[in-house]
Amino acid sequence: MTLPVESRDFDPHTYRPDFPILSKLIHGDIPLAYLDNAASTQRPRRVIQAMVEAYEEHYANVHRGIHMLAEESTALFELAREKVRALINAPTVEQVIFTQGATAAINLVARSWGDAHVREGDEILVTEMEHHANLVPWHQLADRTGATIRFIPLTDDGLLRLETLATLLSQRTRLVAVTAISNVLGTVNPLEEIISLAHAAGAVVLVDGAQSVPHQPTDVAALDADFLVFSGHKMMGPSGVGVLYGKQDLLESMPPFLGGGSMIRRVWIDSFTPANLPYKFEAGTPPIVPAIGLGAAIDYLNEVGFESIHRHERRLTERAHAKLEAIDGVRILGPRPDQKAGIISFSMKRIHAHDVAQRLDRLGIAVRPGHHCAMPLHKRFDLAATARASFYFYNTLDEVDRLGDAVAECKQFFAGRRRTRAEQAPSAESVKSESAS
Repeated sequence: MTLPVESRDFDPHTYRPDFPILSKLIHGDIPLAYLDNAASTQRPRRVIQAMVEAYEEHYANVHRGIHMLAEESTALFELAREKVRALINAPTVEQVIFTQGATAAINLVARSWGDAHVREGDEILVTEMEHHANLVPWHQLADRTGATIRFIPLTDDGLLRLETLATLLSQRTRLVAVTAISNVLGTVNPLEEIISLAHAAGAVVLVDGAQSVPHQPTDVAALDADFLVFSGHKMMGPSGVGVLYGKQDLLESMPPFLGGGSMIRRVWIDSFTPANLPYKFEAGTPPIVPAIGLGAAIDYLNEVGFESIHRHERRLTERAHAKLEAIDGVRILGPRPDQKAGIISFSMKRIHAHDVAQRLDRLGIAVRPGHHCAMPLHKRFDLAATARASFYFYNTLDEVDRLGDAVAECKQFFAGRRRTRAEQAPSAESVKSESAS
């Protein structure tokens, strides 16, 4: 079999053998096409092995032990922190805080920074495309403080209506929470412009980088972001580990969120003093081995190259748009491929998204149905659910072509079922005759 030429400078087939699960056959003998990367990515053997080695050869609790295993485990854990720092170009490792995930990182900021700085009458500005993880913590903060939530609306093609930002920002705006890339629309937001306008109004900005950090270069210093969050499992790392980056002065001014071991310098019976950054936000035993796995994933991604990843995913997205747009009755949410990342959410006329995903699964295509933790966004487009295909650098043009063919087959399959049901339904005359008898 001749493999398709993916690009002049990038071929995903180079990397696919590193991912055992990508060669899996499902439903008997159908090759798996894993297109659910916005939910969670797959892991290469190198990441899996790094975690196995950590458990088999180095594991102990970190920071306080003085025996050899504790020192080895601590060194690997802190090396992972440095890898994160370099990945996002943070000024210091003290500004890199390990959490359970992006959701936990946002909640940390909402509880620590938010409770300390937001008061009744203040405003929190979000966008209409946010994931629930970047909405609900701010609603909870507003409930606690009496603040008001306002939002930046969307255009019909899934872009932020930035002309409204200047009027929405005011001296009452304390925080702007914005996703770098929509997990539904794929929209790539103009962070530099948003951050600049927010700072001019005196507001702090939190960037949800869960869908951006794994796919493109990230430089928090150049962005001038106040906070950035992302998750390990969306970039080939394990679940259970995420990152909060914050500017030094903001983190220093924030009280600890969780209390317990590790986050203290001294404890007395009636008081305590917190530890220095980053440890004052890492109460208890941290995600030691997951962080080590994340570090291994970062090494792998750096070798692949984020610019190459971004270009390849753009090609996949362009091909997917062309394939799906050719199918009558398919509606794609979001902007054109040159304004989005490798995420395509779509609906099909008269076919529920869950039925679409289930049929595609039978054809070997793994996509995700539902509201994707973005119910306000779906309401904006008058949809209860969509099917979402999302790509990573190990996906191929052949898999995208299979997606297009499977969606076309799905349309025919359900049209045939409707015809069969219509043929089997009793006619009005027969019903009338049976009633008379």
